[in-house]
Amino acid sequence: MAKPSPDSAARPRLLVLELWGLGDLALAVPFLRATTAHARVTVLAAPSAGPLLARFAPGVEHVALAAPWTAFTGKYRLHRWPWAELRATCRALRERHFDLGISARPDPRDHLLLRLAGVRRRLGFARASSGMILTECVPPPARRHRAEHWRALAATLGWSLAAPEIRPRTGRRIVIHPGAARAVRRWPVERFAEVSRRLVADGWEIETLANALPADALFDALARADFFLGNDSGPGHVAALLGVPTFTIFGPQLPELFAPQHPQAAWIDGAPCPHKPCFDACRFPQPNCLLEIGVDAVMARLRAWLPQ
Repeated sequence: MAKPSPDSAARPRLLVLELWGLGDLALAVPFLRATTAHARVTVLAAPSAGPLLARFAPGVEHVALAAPWTAFTGKYRLHRWPWAELRATCRALRERHFDLGISARPDPRDHLLLRLAGVRRRLGFARASSGMILTECVPPPARRHRAEHWRALAATLGWSLAAPEIRPRTGRRIVIHPGAARAVRRWPVERFAEVSRRLVADGWEIETLANALPADALFDALARADFFLGNDSGPGHVAALLGVPTFTIFGPQLPELFAPQHPQAAWIDGAPCPHKPCFDACRFPQPNCLLEIGVDAVMARLRAWLPQ
């Protein structure tokens, strides 16, 4: 468990909830970095969040919780939830006596968790009557992107978020990550291979990363990139944190909600579907919105985006 640096006892204790994936946590990093100037910050996040927090927000404490409602399947089989672990986590959090708690998700489960953790002042975006659990309901931002929710929370508290540090990229190294935790977001690997072949023919240096790369090795590889190409997944958001321009192949999710936060971020959107945005599963035998994106369409967008 990462420990916070020594801090003044006068600073409030802040509990931040981001229990989902790597990309979700990466979008919260600018907020976490800003809050360490104002509070003693604890982040309740998945066990896998440790390496990212240690690298990008070392001033915060990480308390690990694998929230059962973030599972890809079977999330509502309540009899299988780790109730003993949930009770122990809430008890441990109550002993911290948090002054302030925050979630950027309009999720009643997060709001109830803040209440059960004994947080005095609970800020969030109300949904399905969860405003009764919060002590302050923050108006949703005009733009629906998750990063805008973190900015709205910071503005409510009177805190400012620093602009991302963008380093100029003059090389020709493209790092490709063809994986994603959810199968419905994985563009076929053979299409990535064909894109890689064509980019090499165009004079680009390509590094294709393994899906099971350890976190620190993944971060190091992304830091070496001049450009990034991948699915709608966590590595793209980490690349943006590192100042790397990103190109994302979207399928069931919407770029206006989860595009990486880099001023040169670009993407190709999935085919229309009445059920978008989807999160965990597809209503069809396969994600047609993603699979209908062809190599030629991706290459046309990439060549228009990459410097000539």
